[in-house]
Amino acid sequence: MIKIRTVGVIGAGQMGNGIAHVSATSGLSVVMLDVAEDALAKAIATIGKNLDRQVTKGALTAEAKAEALARITTTTDYAGLTTCDMVIEAATEREAVKHQIFKTLVPHLAPHALIASNTSSISITRLAAGTDRPERFIGMHFMNPVPVMKLVEIIRGIATSDDTYHATEALAATLGKITATAQDFPGFIVNRILMPMINEAIYALYEGVGNVLSIDTGLKLGANHPMGPLELADFIGLDTCLAIMQVLHEGMGDSKYRPCPLLVKYVEAGWLGRKSGRGFYDYSLTPPKPTR
Repeated sequence: MIKIRTVGVIGAGQMGNGIAHVSATSGLSVVMLDVAEDALAKAIATIGKNLDRQVTKGALTAEAKAEALARITTTTDYAGLTTCDMVIEAATEREAVKHQIFKTLVPHLAPHALIASNTSSISITRLAAGTDRPERFIGMHFMNPVPVMKLVEIIRGIATSDDTYHATEALAATLGKITATAQDFPGFIVNRILMPMINEAIYALYEGVGNVLSIDTGLKLGANHPMGPLELADFIGLDTCLAIMQVLHEGMGDSKYRPCPLLVKYVEAGWLGRKSGRGFYDYSLTPPKPTR
């Protein structure tokens, strides 16, 4: 079984910088790649702030913070990933984009290197088939925010080898994560259950069953959820929610997975949630105010 000592991370966004963060604090060398230098600089700044928070809480020493940051290198060149034992793709949830990334990545990989995708819903088997190593390809779905959330979903494609699976489980343990193994069906486990709930909450809003505040209060206090479903949708990103619902709808062919028209409208308007400043809540206000 391959021993993973150096991890590549493709994508310096919220998920990518979180994966780089936990890898570096776990003693692994990290190479983080993004197409934009400014995205890499922003990611390093975010990791630094999150590490500072851990130092303040006493979860990390200042020395450990400095050592973790020193383990992370950044690049815009795929050739920088040649030393990696595993490369984790954490790009946008669009299949065509991921296929292009893997096409560019493969020629630069060491023969033994594994590939993982952080996709939250797209077929691992289909993504793996576009590479030269489907047996060394796996799904590794981290939860957001990565430094805080304990779960990693591991998804085996039809060709994923036992060695790849066990090496990925071992990596997750090194990162201090608990794993749940899912088979390669649309949405896997977490989003197969979570996203239809969020979509149904949006339908309840769309049909006037309740307003934003009443729906979120109902689930927080009535089901003991830490966040209401509409608040959670804004946190995830409404574009990501829509993309996952589309994968579920297309993959299952069942009308119960049809994305709510109101979700589609919000995404068309550019109201994507926290990251755009407006979704089911208006984040320009303190505290955020419901938009419906």
